[in-house]
Amino acid sequence: CVTLDVQAACQDTTVTQELLKEGFHRDLLVKVELGEDAGGCAVAARTRLPPGIYVDPYELATLQQHNLTKALLTPDVIDVEAPEYSARDLLLLLFLEPDARCSRCFRAAVPVHARYHRPAEGTEEAVVVLESPEVLLCCCHSHLSAECWEPAEVDAPCSSENTDPCQWHSTKHRPAYEESMLRVPVGLREHSSLVCALTLLTTGLCSGLILAAACKYGHFS
Repeated sequence: CVTLDVQAACQDTTVTQELLKEGFHRDLLVKVELGEDAGGCAVAARTRLPPGIYVDPYELATLQQHNLTKALLTPDVIDVEAPEYSARDLLLLLFLEPDARCSRCFRAAVPVHARYHRPAEGTEEAVVVLESPEVLLCCCHSHLSAECWEPAEVDAPCSSENTDPCQWHSTKHRPAYEESMLRVPVGLREHSSLVCALTLLTTGLCSGLILAAACKYGHFS
């Protein structure tokens, strides 16, 4: 009976995420509809990005300077050239903005990029699974329902403008959200010998042309 009462009091908070555009460079769109009114609260979505996908910290800094998105990235130093097999997970805290069309709705988007993967055998694509984000609230002047929200271990400020630490809360009862999948083109392992041979041939040919030009037009003392 207690469980039924709690579930009745806590209306489901729904969250959806979409990967927009095509190819290696996408936009991650997160939309949240709260189950209760959270006036005066900051709303954020915390998601773990697997090694196959990343946010460029330099691009993120530029967008934040123009107030186009608000987010925190952990770690904040990232090798954007690293392939998937030598990268690591990232933690993204994306601050959401109110949606004018719905009083309990919030949304935000951030550019994400796919990393290069190892060549595969028998398939021309790798699948990167992006789990659904965790919905977080930070209320400095409001009180949330204790049966619906619990303190979350998040070391982050209330917003991207306010650097003071704040207490975030997470939903206790989350519905089952769908995962997003990013399909990344990869090379075929059975083509590796052909690719290596063509690369060596091209490199040798270009080196020969450069050497011939240097000998013909160069001035050597």
